[in-house]
Amino acid sequence: MTLPITPPPGLTVRPATLDDAAAVCALLNEIDLLEIGRADTEVAEIQADLKHPEVDLERDSWLLFDGGRLIGYGLLWDDSGGERIDMDHYTLPDRSQAALHLFDLMEDRAAERAAANGASRAVVHLHLNIDPTTDLRALRGRGWLPVRRYNVMARDLSGAIDLPPTPPPGVTLRPCPGEPDRRRAHALLQESFADHFDFQPRTYEQWLDDIDAERADWSLIWIAHVDGLGDAAVLRTHNDRASMAWIGHLGVLRRARGQGLGSHLLRHAFGHYAALGRDRIGLGVDTDNSSGALALYERHGMTLDYAVDTWELVRPV
Repeated sequence: MTLPITPPPGLTVRPATLDDAAAVCALLNEIDLLEIGRADTEVAEIQADLKHPEVDLERDSWLLFDGGRLIGYGLLWDDSGGERIDMDHYTLPDRSQAALHLFDLMEDRAAERAAANGASRAVVHLHLNIDPTTDLRALRGRGWLPVRRYNVMARDLSGAIDLPPTPPPGVTLRPCPGEPDRRRAHALLQESFADHFDFQPRTYEQWLDDIDAERADWSLIWIAHVDGLGDAAVLRTHNDRASMAWIGHLGVLRRARGQGLGSHLLRHAFGHYAALGRDRIGLGVDTDNSSGALALYERHGMTLDYAVDTWELVRPV
């Protein structure tokens, strides 16, 4: 039997509910200001996280309070059905006892979920800004190690410069208004990202939950068709961030790489959002991506906004 973990004096913990989304968003934006210099979290993102189908809010979410002040938030989910568990962990700076207590709770729950999947260990991943409010020395002391770095790249847009590009010969783009094309977009994403670090296969229904399909604007997701190859690439974007337009995924099938499809889709996104009046666009990229994505984005004028490390804990269950 697992004994309950007692919080430090003066602190209380309870699970989150959907009604807590605004308070959690305010906490994360307070941390954003410290880490990247601007508030960059939207309430809709928190709502989508709290509604994640693989999250049991009663057991997989934590709100940490000092009196009536929210000082920490944790969320844990399982996309793998195996040993890989993901978590988000946020605490205000200089609250080391609170942060460590939240890690105690979340690491135990991660091991429990991996064990329930029949795994012999939990491999837990956590994304942190490279200059986080988290005490990295304490994190290493718990056995966590950084295993990958992601750059958030951004670029200014101009309606006078970023005009819609002319497609390469034999290439056409189409959005995804109907079910067949939405399923095709999902299949293309699964295939094009299958060899990427930490890829977790997702069914079509799981993917719809992942992208919050009820709110998705399907006119901002495009499939690239190449004569002789068929559907060969996909671009998923969204326009619901205040700070910038966002490219969620840009995937090109292995057999179609090296033909300028990535460049065309990137420039298409620039032109589309410049025409909508957005002045900035961003995306996240694995710096060790073997397809050369980082170099592609740099060639097209995207520069580093901030960087995030993936930290990993391997724990027997």
